[in-house]
Amino acid sequence: MSVAPHLRLPPPDRVLSSRTGWTRAHWEATADRMLDALVPYATPGFAQYRLPGRNSWSGVVSDGLEGFARSFLLAAFRIAGAGGAADPALTERYAAGLAAGTDRDGKEAWPALTDCSQQMVEAASIAVALHETRPWIWDRLDARVQERVVDWFSGFVGGRTWDNNWRLFQVVSEQFLASVGAPHSRRDIESGLDRIEDWYRGDGWYTDGDGRNFDYYIGWAMHLYPLLWSRIAADDGGRTAVYRQRLSRFLEDYPHFFGADGAPVHQGRSLTYRFAALAPVWMGALADCTPLAPGLTRRLASGTLRHFVEHGVPDERGLLPLGWYGTFLPATQPYSGPASPYWASKGFLGLLLPADHPVWTERELPLPVEESDTCTALPAPGWLLQGTRHDGIVRLINHGSDHQPPQGEDADPAEGAEDPHYAKLAYSTATAPEAASHAVARAVDNHLALLSPHGTPSRRGRIHPLRCEDRIAASWYAARFPGDERRYRVETTSVLHGPWELRVHRIEAPEGVSVREGGHAVAHAETPAALTGRGWALSRTADGLSSAVIALYGWGDGTDAGTAEVARDVQSNAFGPRSAIPYLRLDRHPGGRSTHVSLVVLSRDTIHPHALRDAVSVRAGAGHSAVSLAFLDGTTIEV
Repeated sequence: MSVAPHLRLPPPDRVLSSRTGWTRAHWEATADRMLDALVPYATPGFAQYRLPGRNSWSGVVSDGLEGFARSFLLAAFRIAGAGGAADPALTERYAAGLAAGTDRDGKEAWPALTDCSQQMVEAASIAVALHETRPWIWDRLDARVQERVVDWFSGFVGGRTWDNNWRLFQVVSEQFLASVGAPHSRRDIESGLDRIEDWYRGDGWYTDGDGRNFDYYIGWAMHLYPLLWSRIAADDGGRTAVYRQRLSRFLEDYPHFFGADGAPVHQGRSLTYRFAALAPVWMGALADCTPLAPGLTRRLASGTLRHFVEHGVPDERGLLPLGWYGTFLPATQPYSGPASPYWASKGFLGLLLPADHPVWTERELPLPVEESDTCTALPAPGWLLQGTRHDGIVRLINHGSDHQPPQGEDADPAEGAEDPHYAKLAYSTATAPEAASHAVARAVDNHLALLSPHGTPSRRGRIHPLRCEDRIAASWYAARFPGDERRYRVETTSVLHGPWELRVHRIEAPEGVSVREGGHAVAHAETPAALTGRGWALSRTADGLSSAVIALYGWGDGTDAGTAEVARDVQSNAFGPRSAIPYLRLDRHPGGRSTHVSLVVLSRDTIHPHALRDAVSVRAGAGHSAVSLAFLDGTTIEV
């Protein structure tokens, strides 16, 4: 795809950046366009930016503050990165906004900081921006405005936040108060930093709060804010060394989340923040703790930003809409207002690195998926990452992240559908889950479901990890149906072999239910093609992305009720308005235990399901105790 003409960029540099063509000048031009585009939506005093789009549950004034705070973060990186030599109007706008927003009697006053209020999130961005631009903004503010800013921030002192990444918003905001000699609570700061220690799971991984909450928040919050705090703190108490070591370990695996086209794996909440996923990559270089070569850092970052630019982000107005590429509200949350996407500003953190830093001057290096096929096991979140060089796709196999409450029984099926951005067996850089409310209720894609006689699918709520090592990961969930207190165990083991994922399911089910297995959902502007045959189903987009699911064992012998079909939907997928999901279905389960084996394929190659059925032989042991998988290359794996 080509860059939209409304975004004026310098010519590509194919010597320095042989893979993306992008340089620091491209980053600066993109940042400038995004900042200039906000001006028509500013209130007269520039304290709020009221952007078009659906409002959040916090209201229009809070959303206006969000527009100021998150874009101020981008402006701060641009101003500080240029040594204050950026457009003077940019500095003046945000200085004026600080004055107007903290004037309690003014028409643009920001809401006060109260316990667990959205303002806490935005305050942290303002605190970071003020610190990074101190010589050009804070130090030049009128003393009365400084006093008002301190007074507004003081709402944090002794306040209560949500017990997750929000603890860090209080930490950085009160540390800013300390840095300007204002009253603050040392206890708030220390307790917040102590609390994240409870969530560290090893190998560079935190969970975002209690439970198994693994997604991009680990990078753009749990790793980012502690090291932003250390940039403000005069005395870090030795904590910075720990944060640097953890981020370094995290970054060892992080490049495996990105496809050759720059797309990050589409998993987790708040995906509308898009290239904020680059924040930990830049922070590794900024904190001098990255294991990544400078050329790899820039290639990863520039590839991702360019990927979104080529897909129309920012849009023709220069704005970031609520969605992934275009507007797509099912990928957002109720707390997402029209300015929420501007947390993507974190992805510009690299502008704080000077122009002569090696990440800007050394030649680009290839991503892992551009060099070879890859398979990376991440035991902490319970994930396998599978990358294939020939098509540049990265797939995430999920046996550990569920975003469920940490306490209590497995969710009652009457309580509503699970979150599709956590509950699926697999995600990728080329696909998104079916996320519209009508699609979630059916839960076809990347899910092994038991279907009640009435057609109600079981939910994959709480995920219970069993194994994650080498090329194998496993977990189970408790299947329930409305009105039935019994729980039925659905256990799945994923085995990766080359570009394939084999799923071995062991099921405990009541008599009469159906069993359904879905593959990846593919989406496009044009209706994807649908092909089916005996024991297989395939969907393919107009640009050649194919998804297939192939029955290998336990799905019927052709004389019973086993079927293979393709489900279709519209306006339910972030990657396109028309989507299709191949799936297998076995009716009339006899009750008790059963074993089912399927082959799941997502590829830009031509897929031949008949040939793939012969590529793996399956032998099941007595009593469903073991399954042996034998491949044509001589590899044998026992599950």
